[in-house]
Amino acid sequence: MADETIVLNQLDEARLARQLKWDRRFLEIAQKVADWSKDPSTKVGTIIIDRNNRLVSTGYNGFPQGVLDLPERYNDRNAKYSMIIHSELNAIIFAKRDLRGYTLYSYPLQPCDRCAGPIIQTGIKRCVAPPCPPDKDTRWQKSFQVAQTMFKEAGVRLDLIELSPKYLGGISA
Repeated sequence: MADETIVLNQLDEARLARQLKWDRRFLEIAQKVADWSKDPSTKVGTIIIDRNNRLVSTGYNGFPQGVLDLPERYNDRNAKYSMIIHSELNAIIFAKRDLRGYTLYSYPLQPCDRCAGPIIQTGIKRCVAPPCPPDKDTRWQKSFQVAQTMFKEAGVRLDLIELSPKYLGGISA
């Protein structure tokens, strides 16, 4: 019996190591997508993965199609927040399919409270993001806490995963 337990534990460890490798790989892709954002202060990218680890959608934070990406709009925080679509919502909109049971990867920030509701409503069951960078923590802390509460109550798993230093980037102070 003890030998069976050791084998099962080793299998679990191997499965977790494999999942962490996929998670980091997908966060790297979300980081690349974040680079497409024209927001000079915070570039956020999101990808959505199906149950077979296939990428089904991407999104980054930006203005809606047809709305001019004028620098003065991005530099005026009130104007920007009134017009911008978050990366998570863009990825959900562009997916144009049922997302039940899928995983959402967001970089460099976890989904906020504004995005948590649509994520829950689509049936996404897992979100993966790096921990909040210290320079963004004060501004987003309450929103992230509300989102975490919503996810917990709705049964959406949120995994905050550290990336190695070579992969960090995507935001500025």
